[in-house]
Amino acid sequence: MIKKLFKKYLPHPHLVTKNTWSGLLGSRLKDPSLWHINRKSCSGAIALGVFCAFIPLPAQMLIAAVFAVLLRYNILISVAMVWISNPITIPPMFYFCYLAGSAILGTEADNFSFELSFDWLIFGLLQVWQPLLLGCLLLGAVASLLSFLAVRILWRMRILAHLKIRRERRIKSEAS
Repeated sequence: MIKKLFKKYLPHPHLVTKNTWSGLLGSRLKDPSLWHINRKSCSGAIALGVFCAFIPLPAQMLIAAVFAVLLRYNILISVAMVWISNPITIPPMFYFCYLAGSAILGTEADNFSFELSFDWLIFGLLQVWQPLLLGCLLLGAVASLLSFLAVRILWRMRILAHLKIRRERRIKSEAS
């Protein structure tokens, strides 16, 4: 079922490798492990994408793609998971990261106003970069670890349920 969903909604690997922007990664994109859907590549790609979603830079998808290639995780899933941070979720995510970083550093949380603009990245980030970056790294690592474990546990539960169904079918066929 999961493979059918991925085949239906994700682009074919040939479309991605023929893209002119993918020339940066070269022949590494032809590695089959980047396109397979299995427990290792899926859980690693989701964890990588979730971690990259917490990076306060506009190049999150590029970072996720490059590290997916280097770590041999599913590249499409890792890039898709970056979209957890979108224009609607970024302000509360980064505000919570800022509060967490301020609490860890023991500094007082000032009035934090985030704007999704290049000017804010240049001027506004200078005032809050230390607690924001610490909070992003910490919460990104925690969210990444939790998503990795959740995928592994759910994948394992699905396999065990499938094995149970197969065992019950075998017992029924042997009994009749």
